[in-house]
Amino acid sequence: QVQLVESGGGLVQSGGSLRLSCAASGSIGSMWSMGWYRQAPGKQRELVAAIRNGGVTNYADSVKGRFTISSGNAKKMIYLQMNSLKPEDTAVYYCNARVLRVGLDDYWGQGTQVTVSS
Repeated sequence: QVQLVESGGGLVQSGGSLRLSCAASGSIGSMWSMGWYRQAPGKQRELVAAIRNGGVTNYADSVKGRFTISSGNAKKMIYLQMNSLKPEDTAVYYCNARVLRVGLDDYWGQGTQVTVSS
């Protein structure tokens, strides 16, 4: 099992910044990727940004140029620097870890609320 603990959410005004952190622990094994997803009320969970083993990153079009994903600490930590936040970024943000075992297993954090006021 893999445990993921997120931190750093909160309330910020439009145009402001927040930094999310996610710490992974447990039976990590071969980490395929880690990333951030978000889910707004009444909407499906969507990918925000992910970083693959090796450092390749990908972003949702809606956050490109504003958000930056990075990793640290032997790749057991990821961060999401969010700048120029907009009200439409308001959502619960979830950390995801994808671990290669027989196939790819997904693990999720408990989520952290990000609220951007206009």
